[in-house]
Amino acid sequence: MLIQLAATGLLVALLPLAIVWVSTEADKYRKLVWVTLFLTFDLIMFGAFTRLTDSGLGCPDWPGCYGQANPLQAHADISAAEAAMPTGPVTVIKAWIEMIHRYLAMAIGVLIVALTAIAWRRRLLAGGRRIHFSPLFPTGLLVFICLQGAFGAWTVTLKLQPVIVTLHLVLGMALLMLLTWLGAQHSYHLPVSQAADAFRIPARLAIAMLMLLISLGGWVSSNYATLACTDFPLCNGVLMPPMDFANGFTLWRDLGKTPDGEFLPFSALTAIHWTHRSFAVVVAALVAWIALRALKVPGLRKTARWLLIAVTVQFASGALTVFLTFPLALAVVHNGGAALLLLLLTMLNYKVRLAAPAASGALNPGTVPGLSVNPDTH
Repeated sequence: MLIQLAATGLLVALLPLAIVWVSTEADKYRKLVWVTLFLTFDLIMFGAFTRLTDSGLGCPDWPGCYGQANPLQAHADISAAEAAMPTGPVTVIKAWIEMIHRYLAMAIGVLIVALTAIAWRRRLLAGGRRIHFSPLFPTGLLVFICLQGAFGAWTVTLKLQPVIVTLHLVLGMALLMLLTWLGAQHSYHLPVSQAADAFRIPARLAIAMLMLLISLGGWVSSNYATLACTDFPLCNGVLMPPMDFANGFTLWRDLGKTPDGEFLPFSALTAIHWTHRSFAVVVAALVAWIALRALKVPGLRKTARWLLIAVTVQFASGALTVFLTFPLALAVVHNGGAALLLLLLTMLNYKVRLAAPAASGALNPGTVPGLSVNPDTH
């Protein structure tokens, strides 16, 4: 089974590897980084789809499905489980959703192994010569995705325990952030105005607060608290509804249960939802404020425009998810919007980091020498 699973992950990874190989890109390593990032973004979206369709236990064991490498081989066991519990977590469709998610995750693991191997090969071929990047970063990514894989396994084996599911999501977002930073390191950037240095602390604060908001969003999703408030901006018709923060934010407990094993009260779900949406207003305001100011800074304008679009769409999708009673497609888009915001804030932080060397007159390897900045386009 393990050999079959490894072969499946390798086969899925062969398509993006082939795309990179046949591309006309001069720096194929850079191309591979961005392809890996794109697939990681897709994995986050599909992970949201897996969670929101209640497919996380579509295969209740790990890494295979009922001891098999795919649901086709496990069809008899899945059909028996579905017949015993027709509305339960195990169905043929949910099993395929869960396994496709795992196959894509394995493929990304293969791509990160390739990134690490290529980076070390370049270092060895360089000998004593200095190269513009260190293989330690992709090596760290390899360690990181192994940790992420462990949390993926615990998500299943611990039966969707909310804190594990939430950490699995947060680690996936962190992987996207790290790949974005690696992609930025291997990309060319126009010179950034010295004025961008003033964004150093606000940009770092924004990305930290966004990660906290994503954690709260994962906590909402993993506790199935999306519809605990049925209106917006009020919650169930009032500004401050009855809320049980103690049970709602006890981290180590079973799904739908209090630490004492009782059913989780609705007021605890309300507290989870209300906290997420209230903090979302703060984060949206901070990101919009930073983006509006960044529009005036050469070198940051393009990223700032995308940030304004993304934060507007994300806020609207969150509100509409409540108004339209949790449509699946919109909920998946909302998860993707969080990932896009994180990607854009990571790029903003990287570009702000370029401002200090540019201000000192040093040549920054992340900029293109000889290109002038058009203040109307960048």
